[in-house]
Amino acid sequence: MTPSLIAKEVKAFVPAKDFELSKRFYEALGFTCVWSGPDLAYFNHGQGSAFLLQNYHVEACTANFMMHLEVENVDAWWLHASEVAKQFGVRAEPPKDQPWGMRDFPLVDPSGVLWRVGQPLTS
Repeated sequence: MTPSLIAKEVKAFVPAKDFELSKRFYEALGFTCVWSGPDLAYFNHGQGSAFLLQNYHVEACTANFMMHLEVENVDAWWLHASEVAKQFGVRAEPPKDQPWGMRDFPLVDPSGVLWRVGQPLTS
């Protein structure tokens, strides 16, 4: 591959109905807000896990928006995320093994964005 054509990172623009509430939610989950302005915030967690939170919300788009976060220990993440979900009054369901080779759980953020947090099943 030509060096000038190497991609370094891809980030999704995650919608937020209440920008400040969403920022607090993601920080409580363990993401770091690297920078923030009035309409956009850059979050990351570890190497290669990043997204842009936007101060923008269209219900129909948010209802169809999904993120996937692969982690090393889904059960530890579940314990933490379920407490954060209670704190913010959002939905989270316990992890289970999926037919697509992941053990994961759904977590819905304060705007209605669905996250699937999981780890690959070992064979």
